[in-house]
Amino acid sequence: MSYFDAASAAPLHPVARQALLASLDEGWADPARLYREGRRARMLLDAAREATAEAVGCRPDELTFTSSGTRAVHTAVAGASAGRRRVGRHLIVSAVEHSSVLHSAEAFEAEGGTVTRVPVTRTGAVAVESYVDALRSDTALACLQSANHEVGTEQPVAAVAEACREAGAPLLVDAAQSLAWGAVEGPWSLLTGSAHKWGGPSGVGLLVVRKGVRFAAQGPVDERESGRAAGFENLPAIVAAAASLRAVRAEAEVEAARLRDLTARIRARVADVVPDVEVVGDPHRRLPGIVTFSCLYVDGEALLHELDRAGFSVSSGSSCTSSTLTPSHVLRAMGVLSEGNVRVSLPWGAAEEDVERFLAVLPGAVAGVRDKLGAPAPASASGPAPDAEGGALVVDALGRRCPIPVIELAKVIGDVPVGGTVRVLSDDEAARLDIPAWCEMRGQEYLGEEPADRGAVYTVRRTS
Repeated sequence: MSYFDAASAAPLHPVARQALLASLDEGWADPARLYREGRRARMLLDAAREATAEAVGCRPDELTFTSSGTRAVHTAVAGASAGRRRVGRHLIVSAVEHSSVLHSAEAFEAEGGTVTRVPVTRTGAVAVESYVDALRSDTALACLQSANHEVGTEQPVAAVAEACREAGAPLLVDAAQSLAWGAVEGPWSLLTGSAHKWGGPSGVGLLVVRKGVRFAAQGPVDERESGRAAGFENLPAIVAAAASLRAVRAEAEVEAARLRDLTARIRARVADVVPDVEVVGDPHRRLPGIVTFSCLYVDGEALLHELDRAGFSVSSGSSCTSSTLTPSHVLRAMGVLSEGNVRVSLPWGAAEEDVERFLAVLPGAVAGVRDKLGAPAPASASGPAPDAEGGALVVDALGRRCPIPVIELAKVIGDVPVGGTVRVLSDDEAARLDIPAWCEMRGQEYLGEEPADRGAVYTVRRTS
């Protein structure tokens, strides 16, 4: 089995395993106690904090270990916004932040704050100017991920951090996906991370609060971890997390170059071997191991099952694989195709042979799913254009989910003359994203949507 979902959770690094087992014997006592076992545990905790702080690029007393990366984000947003309550109740986030940041923003709004959600380009990147424009005199906190977890696009964190510093607003960086590859550049104020993203054990998060940043921890607190993470530290896991971060950093430069070559190969070859596919994310400013693409006329869940049966573990941002039946907020913000979405995120040490086997298996898997759904032939309309001008056709796709509305549109677009329109009636949220994306891929004109009694009507004009 080839595991290609390292962006969700990286396999446990061998160094992490060794450190975890060793610290189970040496680090079981309470590090707050003064007897021998407690002092030994405190030495392990202090050493782990110092090693992690060195890798992050902060002072040891600025770093707190939390129970997860999500908990670190929630604590950071709540504490920083509360610490600057007198400044104002305005929060800035990008539209493609991790759900932990967006959930914190929703909670902030529910408590009376206001939130500006900065849009992104079609590659998934924010414009520095957009953050500058969003900054206000009452901005309590701005948030920006270092790199996107779904498409791999790196964000201009250093420039945004500089703009925030000039405006007097702190910047929180969610660095969960990038810390394995290097420290985050720029004058950021707060930073979060998660050990299971770099080969450490799950259940260890990082929260860094720079000296001088106003921060008021919320909820019940105790004396541990500077009052920012209540409860007994999971010392063996913390030691393993620090050891694995140090280990992956030592290999990062060489491994990054190797994985960039492999993902570049996937990006180029997928577009060649699979018809009607859109490779998404920035082609250059991106993490080494992530490549994401979407396939027209494909049910994402069915495709993932086909790849799983072929021996590949991948993930998807498609609504077809989601219990909510809504497309990924990242793909939606980018305005790219969501159906048949596949994210390949290669772990450290991923073999070239496995990548080649994936590229050999993928075309057949996609074709099989399309055939089961009755999809039209690749890159073709259903028939020649009639000679008559004008004309309209209505497709009723109510109650039918991704990718059926787009498949039905593709089947009939050739039945209307050039200049004629097709109106697709759909109550599937994914249609709002995938029909315009289909038009861009096919060279047809998307005229927009109108509300209907159920769902919406999406109108497409045939141009060729």
